[in-house]
Amino acid sequence: MSEELKRINKYLSEAGYCSRREADKLIEAGRVTINGVVPEMGTKIGSNDEVHVDGKLITNNKDAFVYLAFNKPVGIVCTTDTRVEKDNIIDFLNYPKRIFPIGRLDKPSEGLILLTDDGDIVNKILRASNNHEKEYIVTVDKPISQTFITRMSGGIYLDDLKQTTKKCEVEKLSKYAFRIVLTQGLNRQIRRMCDYLNYEVLTLKRVRIMNIVLDTPVGQYRELSKNEFKELSDLLENSKKSYQPKATRT
Repeated sequence: MSEELKRINKYLSEAGYCSRREADKLIEAGRVTINGVVPEMGTKIGSNDEVHVDGKLITNNKDAFVYLAFNKPVGIVCTTDTRVEKDNIIDFLNYPKRIFPIGRLDKPSEGLILLTDDGDIVNKILRASNNHEKEYIVTVDKPISQTFITRMSGGIYLDDLKQTTKKCEVEKLSKYAFRIVLTQGLNRQIRRMCDYLNYEVLTLKRVRIMNIVLDTPVGQYRELSKNEFKELSDLLENSKKSYQPKATRT
C-alpha cells in the first residue's frame, strides 16, 4: 500500500509551526526547503522527507498543543514577523514554544486574543462563517443615541470595503459605552462603522471569542481549560450551534 503524501502547508500546520496561510507565505518567500530544495506551492511530502524553515529542521511531533487566552494591551501588534514589528505579540509574550495568534486585534485595541501552536484549529476558527461570535465593549466620543444603536445593529454599508456589515447585537451600556457582538471579521470593522455614523472610537476591548471569556489582567495570559477547549471544538464542529453565556456579564 502506497504512502499517503501530505501538502507541505498542511505538514507545517500539523507540526504546530504556523497556520496553513502563514505556511503558504513562507513557501512563497522561499524560506522553506524540502530535502534542501525550495518547493513549489502545493508540493506534497512523505515521511522520509526533511523540511526546513530558515534552515531549521521541522518535525511533526505529537506533543500536546498549547492554547492560550491572552489579554492584549494597546500598542501590541498581532504579528509573528518579529523582524519588522518591534512591538509584536510574540516578543511581548516570550512564550517558550513557537505559537501564533488566531486572527488579529488592532494595535490601538485591547482585550482577548487566542494563541496556539495548533495550525488545524486556526484554520477551523478562521473558516467558521456562522456563530463565530466576538464580543466587544466600546467607548465613543459622543453620547450614544437610539439611532446609533439601531443603525449599528442593522448593518452599515462600508464604501471603502464595498460591503455591508451583517446584522449584529448592540446594547447601550452607558452614555458613551456600548456592547457589540460580531459574527464577521472585516478589517477595523467597528471603527469603520462608528466613523460612518460620525462617532470616534476612544477605547475598544474584546471580551469574548465564542465561548472563551476575557478574565485575565492586561498583559497576562492563561491556558484554556479542558472544558473550554471541548466546548470550543464542539462549536467549530457544529457551526449552527449558538453560544449562550452561562451568566450575565456586567
